Amino acid sequence: MTEAKITRVRSVMQTQFLVVEGIMTVADALSALKAENANALVVQKRHDDDEYGIVLLSDIAKKVIAKDRSLQRVNLYEIMSKPVISVPPGMDIRYCARLFEQFGLSVAPVLEDGVVIGMVNYESMVFGVAEGDA
Repeated sequence: MTEAKITRVRSVMQTQFLVVEGIMTVADALSALKAENANALVVQKRHDDDEYGIVLLSDIAKKVIAKDRSLQRVNLYEIMSKPVISVPPGMDIRYCARLFEQFGLSVAPVLEDGVVIGMVNYESMVFGVAEGDA
């Protein structure tokens, strides 16, 4: 019997991601997202005992645009999700996909020793498995 190959989060995560300060306005965040062709921002910790936050495009749509709030006057800390659910780089992506399903996630930061080292999403998991099988 052949043992199944395990694909780890580390091998499929995106290493290019944006980390920003919570005081940044939504307007500035959208400019950064567009420039990097990204759909999520990690919000930096304010101090060692703080936690990371995350802002998705859907957060901006639901919490700013739908409520007719000003992109220039709303700061990320007002709309971010915090604490963010993160995954370790050594996690099997099958369990990562299950975690996403269970908690309704579409993207998560990858944390190692308390520091964000990457981002993982459904796309990177699916294409990561497809590349491994090719």
